[in-house]
Amino acid sequence: MSHSGSSSAAVDSPAKMRAPNKKWQWAKRILTIAFFILVPVLLLMLIKNIEWEEVEQALRSYSANTLLIGTSIALFSYLVFASYDLVGRKYTGHSLPARQVLPLAFVCYAFTLNLTAWVGGIALRFRLYSRLGLDPGTITKILSMSLITNWLGYIILAGILFSFRWVDLPDKAKIGGTALQLVGFILLAIAAIYFWACRFSKRRSFHFRGHKFTLPKLQLALIQAGLAMTNWLLMGLIIYTFMPDKVTYQTVLGILLISSIAGVVAHIPAGLGVLETIFIAMLHHQLSKGSILAALIGYRVVYFLLPLTIACIVYLVIESRAKRMSQKNQSE
Repeated sequence: MSHSGSSSAAVDSPAKMRAPNKKWQWAKRILTIAFFILVPVLLLMLIKNIEWEEVEQALRSYSANTLLIGTSIALFSYLVFASYDLVGRKYTGHSLPARQVLPLAFVCYAFTLNLTAWVGGIALRFRLYSRLGLDPGTITKILSMSLITNWLGYIILAGILFSFRWVDLPDKAKIGGTALQLVGFILLAIAAIYFWACRFSKRRSFHFRGHKFTLPKLQLALIQAGLAMTNWLLMGLIIYTFMPDKVTYQTVLGILLISSIAGVVAHIPAGLGVLETIFIAMLHHQLSKGSILAALIGYRVVYFLLPLTIACIVYLVIESRAKRMSQKNQSE
């Protein structure tokens, strides 16, 4: 009976939703194009008066201790990030050991952050997990759970920061503080609904665009939130480590959260240019543009470039082992 209901929904939904979906696709394309035009223009306007000697001086001023702290936080963040796939293992019930899951997930997330989700999150994850014997359905569930985990933590943190107005906005943006606070309340309501559904909903499975999603138990949902919140907090802490003392940690974290959404909308790999534009726009009233840019360069080196370098090496090792195992199986 439930199967026939699902089939009916699957048949009716595309016909009913075709027009709204088409409008949304066009709106998304227009917004993406607007970002591609707007971001470079804004970035050019913001950095045209930057004293690049100041940027160089700020970069040279970082002590070995600061670089070590930033790198250590970044690596710990990636460990937490990779643990999202352990949540996926618990959710799907597959039996791959953590010693195989964590290196694989580390590689995928490093490639995702630098080269978009299509490369690391989807193509690479399907390739590596399928070589370990997982079927496409299970891999899709792991991917879906990792995405939900990441954005659940984002929603809760952003909701808290925006609701309590803990982000120190420039005077020109103060007028938007109330709107941002309203967004914060909405985000917290979304998180509360998710937790409530995981605990009390009698209907455990839902269909979305042809994909079936089953709600996890509340305990697993809380683990999702804890891991993702920790990861976002660590990402903000890296940038804060490279920033001058004049800016508060919650402001840095809040701007990171705002710029992350902008980066997703713009579809720009690693949010290149988007992150810099928003940070400079929202912190120029507190810090010099040179010190802000230097901090973001430091962040990109330890959180994007260094992990990507390590991930390339780990990926080659994984591929080499997979090739040896395949040759061994064929010979037997």
